[in-house]
Amino acid sequence: MTASGCVTVHGELEVVPAATRSEAARALDAFTTAYNAADKAYDPALDAEQVTGSLGAINQAGLRARQKNYPNGNAKHRALELTDANYVIPKKAGWPRWFLADTDSNRDQDSGKLDTRWLFVFVKSGPDVGWKAAYLSVATPSQLPDFVKDGEGRATPVAADSSELAVAPQDLGARYTGYLQKGTPDVFAPGASTSEWRDARLNTRRAGFSYQYIDRPLNSGAFGPLALKTADGGALVFFSSKHFEQQTAAKGLRPTVSRDVEALLTGEVQSTLTKERVSSQLVYVPKKGAGSGKVIMLNRVPGLTAAKGS
Repeated sequence: MTASGCVTVHGELEVVPAATRSEAARALDAFTTAYNAADKAYDPALDAEQVTGSLGAINQAGLRARQKNYPNGNAKHRALELTDANYVIPKKAGWPRWFLADTDSNRDQDSGKLDTRWLFVFVKSGPDVGWKAAYLSVATPSQLPDFVKDGEGRATPVAADSSELAVAPQDLGARYTGYLQKGTPDVFAPGASTSEWRDARLNTRRAGFSYQYIDRPLNSGAFGPLALKTADGGALVFFSSKHFEQQTAAKGLRPTVSRDVEALLTGEVQSTLTKERVSSQLVYVPKKGAGSGKVIMLNRVPGLTAAKGS
C-alpha cells in the first residue's frame, strides 16, 4: 500500500471488462431459472436475489399481488426462454459494474407478433455480491444502434454527467417527469410514451371523478441511469422514474378497485385511490448538436408497485 492510497483492490481503480462472457451467460441463466420458478409459484422470494432497480420493484410487487390473488400458483405458467444472447460488456473502473444481455425470447413467437429483442441490464454493486437484473426493455432489432467497441469487442460506457450528449443520462429522469408535468422542457420526440401519454392524461374524463398525476425521477443506487456509447456519438440509455395517479370521487361515488390494485392496497378506499407505478425507459440520446437533438423513446415498461386508499 503506497502513501498516496492509490491501490487497486478487486479492480476498483483499473479499467477492466465488467464481466467475462461466460460470467454474463451464467448470470442470465441464473436469472431465467429464478424468474421461472417465481412465476410458476407466484412467490417473490424465489427470484428476489436476482432482481434489483426498476425491474426488481416491478417484478416483486407483481408477484406479491398475484400470490395474494392466486395462492396456489400460476396455473397458466409458460417458461420464459431466452436464447441467441449477445452480451454487450463495457470496460470501466470501479463499482457498480454492469453489462447488457441482448436476447431473443419465446414470448413473441406466436403468430402475428412482431419479432423483438429482450434487453436485460445486469448490475453488480461490489466484488462480494452477485449479479442482479436491474432493467428490462423490449425493442425491435431495427431500433437498436451499433455500439462503439474496442479491439476486444468491449463496449464504452457513457458517464452519467456526460456533456457530449443532447441530454446527460443523469438528467433524463428529471427532464422526462418535468415534461409530463409541465410540457417543458420538450426534449423528447413525439410518441406513445411522451406526447401521446401526456395528452391522454390531460384529457382523462369520467363523470364524478377528478384525476391528478405526480411524476418523480429515480436516479440513485440501483435505479440510476446506465448508458452505452453508440457508433454515431450518441448513446443508448436506460433510466427509471416513478408515477402517481390519484383518482378522487365526488360525494356518493367510489373509485373502482381492481383485484391487482386491491392486492397491493393499504388504507381503505372511500373517496380517493392513489396508484404508484415504477417505470423503466429505454431511449436513444443523440450527440449534442446532431440532427433534431430530440431524445427518442424506444420502450417503456411500467408496473404497479403500491396503492393507497383514503
